[in-house]
Amino acid sequence: MLSEPGALLIGPDDVLLREDGQHPWILSLDVHGTPHRWISWQAACHYHARDQVAWSIGDRAFRFLGGICRATGRRSEITTHSIIAIKGRALRPEVMRHTPPLNNRELFRRDRHVCAYCGHRLPGSQLTRDHVSPVSQGGLDIWMNVVTACRPCNQRKSGRTPEQARMALLYAPYVPNKAEYLILCNRNILADQMDFLTRHLPRQSRLFPSA
Repeated sequence: MLSEPGALLIGPDDVLLREDGQHPWILSLDVHGTPHRWISWQAACHYHARDQVAWSIGDRAFRFLGGICRATGRRSEITTHSIIAIKGRALRPEVMRHTPPLNNRELFRRDRHVCAYCGHRLPGSQLTRDHVSPVSQGGLDIWMNVVTACRPCNQRKSGRTPEQARMALLYAPYVPNKAEYLILCNRNILADQMDFLTRHLPRQSRLFPSA
């Protein structure tokens, strides 16, 4: 059994921590390699301990030390990689097309923190969610009807459509797929995880490295 949270991470990656001082998230997949979700290192170790990891890939390997066995005097250890596939029922293909939850942090990251009207790149504190078709005119609060806008542009547009306000959109909204959403909601993705997820991005994604 593993020791309490804070189990040692040893090896060449022992200094690789998230901004909050915790270990990086592990990317979990189904048995066919479909991206599923981010899990903690504790959850990854749990899957390994229960022999529920079908296979693993990734450039990073993390070894965690657990408790000492009274009978043998040996300390337990579990090694997990940055990407693991979990045994069990495979995810259905349409899972990749499910609409992810909408919130401002992922919206701003989808649009690269660029205002859809003036083109300025700004920090999140200076950005807002703009409804292309205003809610006051029946517009919905959905991915396909929202873009990132700076506060001055949003105030100028007010409750009008871009055409009514004579403010042309610089880019079109779109719905992120599952892989893109996993990129959007994790600020500390490892290079091998990013490479894997990039292969599953929709063609219109603004998250491609060369985009």
